[in-house]
Amino acid sequence: MTKSNSPHSPIHVVGGGLAGSEAAWQIARRGLPVILHEMRPVRGTEAHKTDSLAELVCSNSFRSDDAENNAVGVIHAEMRMAGSLIMSCADANQVPAGGALAVDREGFAQAVTDAIAAEPLITIAREEVTGLPPADWDQTIIATGPLTAPGLAEAISTETGQDALAFFDAIAPIIHTDSIDMSVCWFQSRYDKVGPGGTGKDYINCPMDKDQYDAFVDALVGGDTTGFKEWEGTPYFDGCLPIEIMAERGRETLRHGPMKPMGLTNAHQPDIKAYAVVQLRQDNALGTLYNMVGFQTKLKYGAQADIFRMIPGLENAEFARLGGLHRNTYLNSPLLLNQSLQLRSRPGLRFAGQITGCEGYVESAAIGLLAGRFAAAERLGDKLPPPPLTSAFGALLNHITGGHIVSDDEPGKRSFQPMNVNFGLFPPLEPGAIVRPEGGGRFRGKEKAKAKKQAMARRALTDFAAWLGHATVAADAAE
Repeated sequence: MTKSNSPHSPIHVVGGGLAGSEAAWQIARRGLPVILHEMRPVRGTEAHKTDSLAELVCSNSFRSDDAENNAVGVIHAEMRMAGSLIMSCADANQVPAGGALAVDREGFAQAVTDAIAAEPLITIAREEVTGLPPADWDQTIIATGPLTAPGLAEAISTETGQDALAFFDAIAPIIHTDSIDMSVCWFQSRYDKVGPGGTGKDYINCPMDKDQYDAFVDALVGGDTTGFKEWEGTPYFDGCLPIEIMAERGRETLRHGPMKPMGLTNAHQPDIKAYAVVQLRQDNALGTLYNMVGFQTKLKYGAQADIFRMIPGLENAEFARLGGLHRNTYLNSPLLLNQSLQLRSRPGLRFAGQITGCEGYVESAAIGLLAGRFAAAERLGDKLPPPPLTSAFGALLNHITGGHIVSDDEPGKRSFQPMNVNFGLFPPLEPGAIVRPEGGGRFRGKEKAKAKKQAMARRALTDFAAWLGHATVAADAAE
């Protein structure tokens, strides 16, 4: 492959989703030109509806924003520290969602698109890249996500010699707020939790008694679903299961999953405990749209409308968008990628986002941020070390590039699966890291687990800040 050390040669980013947009932004922030290739609207996908960059096709939630107790909140904080475009646009387009960071999806995508378009070092090329980059694209990041076009996917498979794994990902319906019966439903966050921009009453809750729940589960299990066709045999990702698949796994599954009633009190009948509760989360800044939390589905449109209108309070629901289904693909990254996200067989070619095997909006953007910084450092003649394993960035990168389990009995069998960031990916704490209770007494109940998470969060943010400082010094020296 032709190499170029000239900072005037552009770095190419293929894919204008969250990861690709973040990668392009990070490269430009380092004073380097970048060409961002986005195939929409030249070629559409099964899930996207617009040609905006960073369009959110599933939930509008970036999940927990709690940087003291939650690994997702920690990676939010680290991304803000690193100057993330995705996080700044999310913060600017936030809508109430309890302890979560949720966004007005249209406002968020428009903000990312506007920022990228206004950056003079970024050129947006609206075109489909149908194969691996040519040799003169010496620094390239492929961030085409789970909806990689067939031609490029085939080229990647040919280059790697590995079959890409695949799973189904389903989209939740969105409802017009004024079609919800608020004489039945009520506003409340679970346990009245107040989150960023929230009030403790950020979700609309729809209660069910046991008879209503049983009838609903029966309807889900018997509902008419979309056919698999050539996707038959592709496994689902457990973090985004269709609601009817969860129902098939056991009658009580939904009551202990997305329809759990815990922490919620019916404002209309406070003395009656709901058997199950469907939650709706605000989907846009105006509050005119709410999405059905955890209700990803592969039900056919007609079945969706009939079954979801069985939910108390949604008898007359009007849907702005019904649910859908698409197939996601990802690489066997621990085998194929090194710690700087480069393809081992082709240096200079990096991958970012969900195609690497991370799961979730913020995780995808975080890996895009790293890929952009790695590519920029290489272009500038610097070697950027990976972030520390103790940070959320480092823990997630380690999972992608080597944190999977290898079976001694079946060495050829891979166990790598897509993963959200979580404290289970972080290395153990050092002795004495957990702050003892006041007075030196023992922890009670769940206090020790909470203290452990808080200690991991403190360590992560401290170590990531140090890594950012070293990376900045190294970059300044390289320039």
